[in-house]
Formats: sequence, C-alpha cells, structure tokens
Amino acid sequence: MPRMSVTLEKVRAAAALLAGQIVRTPCRKSETLSAMTGAEVYLKFENQQFTASFKERGALVKLSRLDAEQRHRGVIAMSAGNHAQGVAHHATRLGIPATIVMPLNTPFNKVQQTRLLGARVILHGQHLTEAEQHAQHLAVSDNLVFVHPYDDEDIIAGQGTVALEMLEDFPDLECLCVPIGGGGLLAGMAVAAKALRPQIELIGVQTEAFPGMHAEFHGTRAAFGTQTIAEGIAVRSISALTRQIIREHVSEILLVSDADIENAISLLVAIEKTVAEGAGAAGLAAVIAHPQRFQGRKVGLVICGGNIDTRLLGLVLQRQLVRERKLVTWRFESADQPGALARIATIIGAVGGNILDVTHHRLFLDISAKATDMDFTVETRDAEHTQQLEDALSDAGLKPRRLSSSGS
Repeated sequence: MPRMSVTLEKVRAAAALLAGQIVRTPCRKSETLSAMTGAEVYLKFENQQFTASFKERGALVKLSRLDAEQRHRGVIAMSAGNHAQGVAHHATRLGIPATIVMPLNTPFNKVQQTRLLGARVILHGQHLTEAEQHAQHLAVSDNLVFVHPYDDEDIIAGQGTVALEMLEDFPDLECLCVPIGGGGLLAGMAVAAKALRPQIELIGVQTEAFPGMHAEFHGTRAAFGTQTIAEGIAVRSISALTRQIIREHVSEILLVSDADIENAISLLVAIEKTVAEGAGAAGLAAVIAHPQRFQGRKVGLVICGGNIDTRLLGLVLQRQLVRERKLVTWRFESADQPGALARIATIIGAVGGNILDVTHHRLFLDISAKATDMDFTVETRDAEHTQQLEDALSDAGLKPRRLSSSGS
C-alpha cells in the first residue's frame, strides 16, 4: 500500500474550505471539572454542530472535492450514526444523492435523523464491519462513491481542523485527550497539533468493550465485547492510515468502562448543561478514570457528539443517582396488615426522604403467606442522607435490605 500523508497544510486547506459552512464551535475552560479532576479542563463543544457531531467536518471536505461525474453517481457510506448524518446533511446541501448503511442496532434517533437529512438508509449487520462490507458491495454494484468515515486523507484533514481551532483559542494546551473509534479524529488532530506545538501530548481513549486501536498500539490481541454505550467508537477494524499516524504522534491510548462514560455523561449534563453521547463523553471519562495522567496539566477534551437517545439519556442520569446513592430501593418484609406501609413511609418522611415508588410482593414463595415484601424507592440528598434514613429504619426494627441494583 503506498504511503498516504496528511499534513498541516492539508488541514489548513480543509479549514479554509469549511469556513462559513460549519459552526466554529466554542472551546471553554470548565472551572468545576478542573476543580474536580485536578487538571485544567478545556472543552471543545463539537456537539453544537448542526448535526451535533464533528463528523460534518471531514464529510464536507470529502464531498466538496468530488468532481461533477462523482457527484452525479452519488455517494455511499457506512456509519453508526454521526458520519451518516454529516454525509447526509452536506450531500443534500450539495445536491448529491446519498445512501447510508447502518448496523441493525444503531439508535433509533440516529437512523431517523439521517433519513430526515435526506439520505436513503439501509440497516444491515450487527456491527460496523458487516455494515462496511455491505456498503462496499453496493458501491460496486450501484456505481457509487464510497465515503469512508476515517480511512481517507480528506476526512482526516477535515477532522484535524478541530485541533486548529482549539489551539487558536488556547495555544498553551499541554495535552489533547481524544476518543478513538476508527481514529480519524485523533489522527487529524494529532497531525495538526504536533505541527503547531511539538511538545503537546496526544492521548487516545477507547472503551473496554472495543479496544482495537489500544491492542494494536500495545501489540496485543483485542478481545471485543458486544455492547457499549459509546456506539460511536464501537469499531472493530483498524485503518492502515490512521494506525500509521497514531503510531507516529500519539503517546498513549487509555481504556474506560461504560460506567466511567455514564458518569462523564451525567457530569456534563449536571455541570456544563450540555448533552454528550457516549463517545462524546469518553475524553472526560478518561480524565476521571486515570487522574494521575492529567493532574496539573492543561487538557483539551472534545465533546465530539451529542446524539444520544433521550430514553437512554434519562436512564443514564437515573443510574448515576443510584451510583451516588441519591436514589435507593429498600425491601422490607412485613406482616400483611393495615398500617405497615404507613409506618415505613412515616419514618422515611420524618428523616426527609422522598418516596418515588412503592411495590408490594405478595406472591414470593420465600415468605409467609401472611407476609409481604414491600420495595420503597426513595430519593435522598446524598449518600450520607441515605445512611441516615437506613439507620432510622433499622433503629425502628424494620430491617431494611438495600437492593443490589441500588448500589449495595
């Protein structure tokens, strides 16, 4: 394979092409997250693009450089959602027919939005590799131009414009911590950042379930999972082009768990009042999960996407309350008689708990037919308040049993 190159000049040319056609998203220091992590945290809000993702950058660069004959034929891409929306939006703007192949498990909101942006959507395969194979087949059979989400110089150069903007706003950043799926964003940002500021460190982030580039980087064999909340970086295949750039410019790739990412999503909502999808929160997840790598340093993070299903977002926020013990479920075994529920509710109310739900279980065979299990789901101020409530219930002889799903 001939060596392909992405240079600072190509990234700057991409920036000139994009000027006025996409949002120049803000980059701001987060005082609260900085205090929490011990690092100076700077956030690049790519979730404020029209399609809520950085993917517009590379897509528009690639589409703008197609000739008239290629535009007439139309384009095809595979994507878990954000590349799909970027291609669909700008292809429609430029009058280019677009077909997108998406895995069957792609979140509904991303499928719907891609269709609304004007693309024909085909759902195929359980993961991106199968979607890519089908898209490549259709590219040949239907004579379409294949627009790869990361293994393409124009795409990588477009994504690299994120780093140009961050270093224009904050030239003294010491580290960029960037999510990796196929590596297009990290590769493009690495080329630009290292050329402008050779001493800057580039660190990549992947999920534990999809550690392909991490394994490649460390010379190990990747063991892939099946699900992650960060489906935008759930990539199995490694691009020769992005691998080459990352090996040359990136110092480390860190892994984070889904629990780390859920925590980061919740913090961004609570503190920054901004919505990030799983991939978009991965950089912050890494800073929190690996504090020793970042403490005392000026760290730039890219909130690379905000396309999270609203139902999933609600679930993530509730699960975070459970982790923080601000939402707890206790089970009580009690005689099935009048006043039992009221007694428990009175104690909870007296200590300041807010009862959200009560469920009776009379058909469990491990309790007496004259007894009942009652589950109380209660909102509290914090973990300390939860313990105060539990102590008060225990002191009253009620023997509360905190259910494991509530963090016990």
